[in-house]
Amino acid sequence: MADHESTDKELARRFEEHRPRLRAVAFRMLGSLSEADDAVQDAWLRLADTGDDDIENLGGWLTTVTGRICLNMLRSRKARREEPLGPYVPEPIVSSVAGADPEHEALLGDSVGLALHVVLEALTPSERLAYVLHDMFGVAFEEIAPLVERKPAATRKLASRARARIEAAPVTPDVDLGRQREVVDAFFAAARDGRFKDLVAVLDPEIVLRSDGGLLRPAANALVEGPEAVASRAMTYASLAPWVRPALVNGVAGVVVTPPDGLFSVMAFTVRGGRVVAIDALADPERLADLDIARLGPRA
Repeated sequence: MADHESTDKELARRFEEHRPRLRAVAFRMLGSLSEADDAVQDAWLRLADTGDDDIENLGGWLTTVTGRICLNMLRSRKARREEPLGPYVPEPIVSSVAGADPEHEALLGDSVGLALHVVLEALTPSERLAYVLHDMFGVAFEEIAPLVERKPAATRKLASRARARIEAAPVTPDVDLGRQREVVDAFFAAARDGRFKDLVAVLDPEIVLRSDGGLLRPAANALVEGPEAVASRAMTYASLAPWVRPALVNGVAGVVVTPPDGLFSVMAFTVRGGRVVAIDALADPERLADLDIARLGPRA
């Protein structure tokens, strides 16, 4: 009995060593912290049921198992999700401007930015799996192929198509976070003061605004392109300026908008070349209710 308990504890200890990587894989696959945690827990249950006696590379085994679980979850999600009223913005990770906590840093890694997750959402489940496992986590196509029921060459093509979609989209922000913040601050200052030309000046000619208000806030559902159109929309929300609080959203400059009646939206800004190339806003009350922004501290 004691030996059995000792074996179980050792297996659990080994699994915990891999949990941060598995959670990062699952989050990139699913774009949701809660679903990522569910997938990782499922991977643990499968390991506990199987044991590791016949597993040569536990990390690799757990990564592919987690990938398979996420693939099934994505397919199920796409099968049951109704046609959205507007753009779908994945779940944001909101942190203080002082920096993401260690847990969030491990989760986000180098692949920061909500814009990337928006593009990942547009991929097919198989494309997303091939890209995430190979390009982000270095899993060989030979190991991914059985998960998507394709040969390695065909799996390579899945990742290639996904890579082309991502490289064509403005998902990579400027490295300088301080410069990102200056541009975002200038955006809100111009909107607050009604300086339309100054507002347009901080927007890239190819700017895209995606706003997800869900079913409960349909007026917030919007896909807006072009600096003048985005600036005009920003001006209509200028009355919310007093409630804008700076934050990190998926590791890049963003804000939370918190009027007295509660959280109104979370916005992530992709700043490239000193201009805003993408704004991704979650304004769905139902989904915002699940976010924890307490770590930002009290409103100034």
